[in-house]
Amino acid sequence: MTTPVRRAGVFAILCTLALAVPLGGPWVGIVIAAAIVVGAFAVTDGPLFDLLAYPGDYEDGRLYGLITFALAAVALGIVAATTSMSVAVFVGTVLLIGYGNLAEQIARRRTDDDVLRSGAFCLVATGGAVVGQTLTHEFTDSIGPLESVASTFPAMIFLGASGALLAALLRDVLLSHDDPIVMLAVGLLCWLLAELEPTLTTAGIVAALAITIALGYASYALETASIAGMLTGILLGLLTIVLGGYGWFVVLISFFGIGGLSSKFRYEQKTELGVAEDNNGARGSGNVLGNAAVAIVAVLGYAASSATLFPGDPDPNLFLFAFTGSVATAMSDTLSSEIGSVFETPRLITTLEPVEPGTDGGVTWQGEIAGLAGAAVVGGISYALFPEVTAVGAAIIVAAGIVGMTVDSLLGATLEGNVLGNQGVNFLATLSGALICALLVLSFAMLG
Repeated sequence: MTTPVRRAGVFAILCTLALAVPLGGPWVGIVIAAAIVVGAFAVTDGPLFDLLAYPGDYEDGRLYGLITFALAAVALGIVAATTSMSVAVFVGTVLLIGYGNLAEQIARRRTDDDVLRSGAFCLVATGGAVVGQTLTHEFTDSIGPLESVASTFPAMIFLGASGALLAALLRDVLLSHDDPIVMLAVGLLCWLLAELEPTLTTAGIVAALAITIALGYASYALETASIAGMLTGILLGLLTIVLGGYGWFVVLISFFGIGGLSSKFRYEQKTELGVAEDNNGARGSGNVLGNAAVAIVAVLGYAASSATLFPGDPDPNLFLFAFTGSVATAMSDTLSSEIGSVFETPRLITTLEPVEPGTDGGVTWQGEIAGLAGAAVVGGISYALFPEVTAVGAAIIVAAGIVGMTVDSLLGATLEGNVLGNQGVNFLATLSGALICALLVLSFAMLG
């Protein structure tokens, strides 16, 4: 085996020691972690150091990678011991990181295909998380006499798959040895999802995974998304199906599909004008999150309100309209930019002066019509799929999308480049569309 594989194997074994927590309690875990940290400080060279050291550890002769990894596990364990985070989530998270990393290192030896490497990580990481949660329940008998591990198996798969996708994404965006950061982020996500108590069946979670993975890979194969963008899309799609429903997913995937294909519209011409997306139009995680982060927060809010986790019991439908308003904004803005940029000279939205193609805040009448059509698509889909969305509701969604698109252009003309980046502008624009949509629906409800 190569050194990275051996190192990953040792880290996986150390991660397995997390099972001492459900067996012996938090103090046993703390003692083990403390022993690992002390040993890491003591080993400064030799074969053992070479086995455990990341490239950056050689400069100072310290196993900082191992030390920070152990401390991250301790921090997550303390959270589990002092909050409502379950020990099963803690153990599952630690095993997810350790065994997912081992699988990726083994795959790295055998293939240069980044998709296969990410797939190996996600598959084994999900399995590690499920095994960790199952063993924890068995050791602690925390499920209760009227339930069984089988009844919670779908939820364990959901938590494991969601955590694995987030871990794979973060490792792609950051560095593969930034696992302490990844571990904490995954643990917090799984804790949040567990608190929402999603109702799942084994067939349901398998179907959700199959659909999102298939569509995610299709976006990568069509070069409308990078690997990071693909992972982000799969994760967001999975959360949307499980916490919202398939109707919510159809609305979200309509943006990913139509928006992704619009980046291919007259791509060579846009390249000549200097307004084409990089990487042949493949969208990365930043672009996906900039446009969909508000939508996912709305999905989480909907799930939390349905689970009565919010004080005051807000109407779940407000989150539905916030979701559709944000997606309508993202669709409207994307089509406006991708289609409008290839037509006549744009004009700055604040002064109407002619500007060069690609200038932030530049608009064309063709782009505005394309944006209106994009918002109308989201409004029409929402009207068809959701009984809560009446004709008036659909019109509100379209209006929110147009307002959000206009906010995007205004921010582009005034703040983008100096204060905000493109993803920040996208986030604020979709947030404005979500808020406008929810507030208009709330106002009509109060008037009615």
